[in-house]
Amino acid sequence: MMVGSRRFFFVLVILILAGAVLGPGRVVAQEFECRVTLNYQKLQGSDYTYLDELRTEIEEYLNERRWTEDRFEEFERIDCTFQIFIEEAVSLTSFRARLIPAIRRPIFGTTQSTTVAQFNDAEWQFTYAQGTPLIYDPERFDPLTSMLDFYAFVLLGYDYDTFSELGGTPHFEKARRIAERAQSFGAAGWSQLSGDRGRTQLITQLLDPRFRPLRKAYFDYHFNGLDHFVSATDRARTATLSTLQELNILIQSLGRQYAIDLFFSAKFQELPFLFEGSALSSQAYGLLVELDPSHLSDYNMLVQ
Repeated sequence: MMVGSRRFFFVLVILILAGAVLGPGRVVAQEFECRVTLNYQKLQGSDYTYLDELRTEIEEYLNERRWTEDRFEEFERIDCTFQIFIEEAVSLTSFRARLIPAIRRPIFGTTQSTTVAQFNDAEWQFTYAQGTPLIYDPERFDPLTSMLDFYAFVLLGYDYDTFSELGGTPHFEKARRIAERAQSFGAAGWSQLSGDRGRTQLITQLLDPRFRPLRKAYFDYHFNGLDHFVSATDRARTATLSTLQELNILIQSLGRQYAIDLFFSAKFQELPFLFEGSALSSQAYGLLVELDPSHLSDYNMLVQ
């Protein structure tokens, strides 16, 4: 395997530690293994079954393109989903939709995976006519493909951040350029005024130096915590607790922020199981209820 980034350095180290053998002749694959669903049940009247074709087009668009300069082996492909809900047909070919992209990452030493990030974007308007090919052109704004490109690079950024500190920066930068181009067109959902949980707010926060502790937390949590949980459980728990303490300092400094809340919306079901029955459970509980009070009922298992 040719190493194109720090991400692969960490994958290689973990595979070697696990005793994996990388044989010759591996097929180089694209980055994503993405499953796309498209639900248009809310639409009535005209025949919109041709949107099934769009689902296939989007899946091929995401999975058959090389998004980075790095070389991925088949087993390294990034597990992601794009759920699309068509909310309204503005015309026969113009639609208002909700997009829910999500990304998962394997937990090394196990057969399990973990959700790294999931977004719920309700401000998507695009046009699609039957038989229209989806063309990748990062220098041109298109309401359909630019949205796909934006979240593809955001997901890549999150994935790379879990394998090396701030490793996702080049991909987040590409997402920011897409957002800036969209803003210059006044496109729906891209404005700074689209709310404090819009896509422009998201990418602004991810690239703000003040949020670096959050991005480093993604690496510490996944690499030093989850990836070592089986082989060094106590050390992994201590590292995870330290990550939560760093996030607590960040929240005290910046307050509740969209990018920070996304961490807990992805991890709230997982976090209590990491500390359950351990000597750190009470300390972890105290931190979690302060950091993420909206999921108090999930964290209560640590004190029951």
